[in-house]
This record gives sequence, structure tokens and C-alpha cells, in this order.
Amino acid sequence: MIGMKSALPLAFATLLALACSILPRAARADAAEKAAVSAADAWLKLVDAGEFGTSWDEAAGFFKGAVAEADWERSLKAARTPLGKVLSRKVASRTYTTSLPGAPDGKYVVLQYETSFENKKRATETVTPMLDADGRWRVSGYYIK
Repeated sequence: MIGMKSALPLAFATLLALACSILPRAARADAAEKAAVSAADAWLKLVDAGEFGTSWDEAAGFFKGAVAEADWERSLKAARTPLGKVLSRKVASRTYTTSLPGAPDGKYVVLQYETSFENKKRATETVTPMLDADGRWRVSGYYIK
């Protein structure tokens, strides 16, 4: 039987081991989220500038396999043009995940931006970067609500 004095160091060692295994995972997820936000922000600048074809070029392979460039340009022009220019945009949430409905398992960050446009004062943009086959974070999904 383990006495109280010998159980405390064992409990401390167990907690320390647990913390050491969680912290690197958390740090990796945080680094992934930051890289994904940077990639999404750069991609959104293309969309904001009306460079819809270039936004398709810079998207993830999964995205390009799911939608033809001409269809993407047509859809995005129809959705974004009536909204006008972006007045403000800030990240409201970011969630790292390895699984999304309808997508292959991988590394994703689901970002939600609070965005204000000239003709729509309150909108939520959902941008989902993924770690692409080339090791770069690229946008794999975009939705405005």
C-alpha cells in the first residue's frame, strides 16, 4: 500500500507528465491557427480586390478539385459584388480540427470573421484554411452569412 507521503510525488509526476504532453500539442495547434489566419488574411485580400481567379489559384488542392475556376469566379462575383467594399474585418473565432464533414481528414482551422461591408453592415465570413499537400496553409472553403 502506498502511503500519503509517497503518493504525493507520484501524483505530481503524473500531472507533470500530463502537462508536458498537452502543452506541446496546444503550442502546435496555436502555431497552426496563427499560420492559417495569416494564409486566410492574404487570400481574403485577393477576394477583396476582386481577384477571384487568383483566389482560386491560391486555394487548396481539395478546393480546386471541388469547384471549377469559372464556376468559382461566377459564384464569388455574384456573392461579393453586391456587398461592396470591406469596411472592417476581425477574427471572431478560430478552431483547429482534423476532421470536417464532407472533407478528407487533415489539418484545418475554421475561422469566423466579423465583417462589415458597405452594403451589409454585419456579416460573418467563414474561411477554412487547411494544410495542403505542399505543406502550406491554403483556403479550402469560404462562406458568407
